[in-house]
Amino acid sequence: MPRLSRGPVLLLLVALPWLSHADDAPLFVPQWLGAQYTFVDQHQSRVRSPYSGPLSLDPRGSTARSHTFGAYFGIQLPVHLQFYLDVEMFKGEGVSQGTGLGGLSNGDIIRSGVASLGKGPYVARSYLRWTLPLGGQTTHLDRQQDQLPGEQADRRIEVKAGLMAVNDDFDKNRYANATRTQFMNWSLWNNTAWDFASDTRGYTDGVMIAWVMPRWSLRYGIYRMPDEANGQRLIESLGESSGQQLELTLQPHPDGWALRLLGFYNKGNMGIYQQAITIAEYTGQTPDIHADDAPGRHKFGVGINGELPVADNGDTGFFMRAGWNDGHTESFIFTEVDRLLSGGFQLSGAHWNRSDDRLGVGVAIDGLSRIHSEYLAMGGDGFLLGDGALRYGPEQIAEVYYSIAVIHHLTLSPDLQFIRNPGYNRDRGPARFAGLRAHVEF
Repeated sequence: MPRLSRGPVLLLLVALPWLSHADDAPLFVPQWLGAQYTFVDQHQSRVRSPYSGPLSLDPRGSTARSHTFGAYFGIQLPVHLQFYLDVEMFKGEGVSQGTGLGGLSNGDIIRSGVASLGKGPYVARSYLRWTLPLGGQTTHLDRQQDQLPGEQADRRIEVKAGLMAVNDDFDKNRYANATRTQFMNWSLWNNTAWDFASDTRGYTDGVMIAWVMPRWSLRYGIYRMPDEANGQRLIESLGESSGQQLELTLQPHPDGWALRLLGFYNKGNMGIYQQAITIAEYTGQTPDIHADDAPGRHKFGVGINGELPVADNGDTGFFMRAGWNDGHTESFIFTEVDRLLSGGFQLSGAHWNRSDDRLGVGVAIDGLSRIHSEYLAMGGDGFLLGDGALRYGPEQIAEVYYSIAVIHHLTLSPDLQFIRNPGYNRDRGPARFAGLRAHVEF
């Protein structure tokens, strides 16, 4: 599936003088839907480290800053079609070069510290969205990122095709979904056991089909996979390599509890941990999962995701996630987690007369399959983990943040994280992280 990048960029440049900011969406007129800038300054403490490898947390501690910029556009087309174009830019890096953890501490670093990506602007999303109304009842939508203003049918068929982020449509959660405004640790804003298809920055080409009803929805997506672990180049043929997911969402009331059941199946050029170990034992060398990569390998997993509003018009509530993947084939795309259990709550600042402020507290436990941990214990490296050895223990994460609404468009969020057994290694840590996040959104 070809990327829709060069043509839409040219179209946008031609149309810039006529960009509309109206509350409706006239046909063919490009709409500016929003822009954002996020700055994160994060410090990692010194880490007890009797030994270390090429992908370990820096035992001396680390301080890093990251910057993300984004501008978002949409065009209303005939016959219920819409087109969206997002342009982003990333600068900076994560602490310890964004390695050494399953649940990385800064969700905005997009693994750039691992893959040495360029620092210039890039097209993040470029896709068409088509809806088929199935009834007359509608809900009004306000202008926001990747959402044109107007009326949307409550019963509909929805199709998206093009360049997008898989987690825009799957594994969403009201209280733990946005690293730029909520939790920053990867294992709290996403299901890290879900190895969803994407390039290094987190985007891929694909198709998503949804059947949406007032009390439930069913979504299916198929997307292009990278050609190597944490790779930027995507494989062209979906028959050769693809990431597929199916998710059922149950939500009897629009502002009430929600439960999401997710399953995924990946096919790609992945290695198998047991084979890498067997080869290493035969040759007397360190196991190398990357040398075992071969086409047609499979990985599958499941996830559950829940949210429960309890007060303050839903601004106070609880969340939880659990995830599992087979753990036999290589952790390939998102991060190196085979098991996940996470949960926590968000509390509205209305209780201390700061109704736009938010306090978030979350905990997560990441785990590896037996064969994955054995591979690391023998000195093998993944794309985020590699201490040279391993005395396995689940990675235990706690995070607390406080989001301060300084003015209407600006929030500041002090953030603290504590991680026991970083990189699943009982010989290392604990690690502590202190950060400050500034987020501007229009």
